[in-house]
Amino acid sequence: MDLVFHQPRRPEPGETIVGSRFAIGPGGKGLNQAVAASRAGADVRMISAIGSDDFGTQLHAWLTFEGIDTTFVRRVAESTGVAQISLTADGENTIVIIPGANDSAVLSDDDRAIIDSTSHLVVQLERPKALLQKAMSFARTRGITTVLTPAPVRGDIDELIDLSDILVPNEGEALMLSGESDADAAARVLSARGPLTIVTLGPRGALVAEHGKILYSVPAPQVEPVDTTAAGDTFVGYLVAALAIDTPLRLAVEVATVAASLSVTRLGAAESIPHAADVKV
Repeated sequence: MDLVFHQPRRPEPGETIVGSRFAIGPGGKGLNQAVAASRAGADVRMISAIGSDDFGTQLHAWLTFEGIDTTFVRRVAESTGVAQISLTADGENTIVIIPGANDSAVLSDDDRAIIDSTSHLVVQLERPKALLQKAMSFARTRGITTVLTPAPVRGDIDELIDLSDILVPNEGEALMLSGESDADAAARVLSARGPLTIVTLGPRGALVAEHGKILYSVPAPQVEPVDTTAAGDTFVGYLVAALAIDTPLRLAVEVATVAASLSVTRLGAAESIPHAADVKV
């Protein structure tokens, strides 16, 4: 669940400032990406864990309302994961995540069966690394396309990158993972390791690289941002939904870029994600 603080700027260490608005809403990278893919028209099944608390009940209801299969969203004793989001007047954000129930899950035979029935497995680092590694390894043995959003970056994720068919970092994550100082170099380094790499660049669009070479960049529509929280997740959800129906890669990236640009013009995380009818390329 997202706890959003609207504030004029980021406070300095030891400083207290006055914000303008507080909101609670559905969020989390997995939920946001699932909602984006569902709104893009995909058949989405989610493997996750939520707490047996009010936040968990609200998130389960939200997923059901969005048409997402929640059969494998488990209720556990731990508290539902939350994110504290500080949103400044320029639309930028900083986020602190408390994983809670997200760190409690194990990969069951039922989970493997649901993975085996899909075309794409999308994972984020809000779940335990060991769980993700097992899920991605199983998917690779079954010929299922694995998509990794490397956020939030937690420790060494080399094994997960090596298990990825598609890697979708934002610019900061790409620089951190590659050790490079610019997005082009980072995309080349990461894609040379194996995965098709798509680096999201915010208002500058996205950069696509494969086998150590830049293929092309896709510009983003110019918009006035009010909340960038769900932009990256919207991009991933729409990208995978498009690829799942064999949309050519460049067009899929263009669709995802437009959808992400629309999301930043609206407040909220999952609430900001556009429906397919609004996304025009």
